[in-house]
Amino acid sequence: MPNPKNGNSEAEKESLKTKLRNATEAFEGTVKGGPLRRAKYILRLYVTGSSARSLNAVRNLQKICEEHLPDYDLEVIDIYKDPAAAREAQIIAAPTLVKKLPVPLRRFVGDLSNTQKLLVGLDIYKRQDLRIS
Repeated sequence: MPNPKNGNSEAEKESLKTKLRNATEAFEGTVKGGPLRRAKYILRLYVTGSSARSLNAVRNLQKICEEHLPDYDLEVIDIYKDPAAAREAQIIAAPTLVKKLPVPLRRFVGDLSNTQKLLVGLDIYKRQDLRIS
């Protein structure tokens, strides 16, 4: 039965308590788990349907991830199908890659064909590591 004061039912309150408890347990387990492992990369690629630039960006990013990132999550979001996600992330051009983790958050616009710039921007390599002698 909804509470007239705030509109939340008891079931919703219990669900929120359970989610909070689970999140707290996961956090505490990570902290107690000993030395932290290298941060996992969380990437979101915003594309516009199956345009040539979008397909190239997906292909280029998959190749880079497979070759250089041992542990990553990649989510491809078609802004034609999910315009709310693009608004929420403040995407004004596509394709756009957003690196959520590890921090700092970074954005890359274009077909992601410049591998060296992307590797430096993702903090996989430092600029001096890529210089040609």
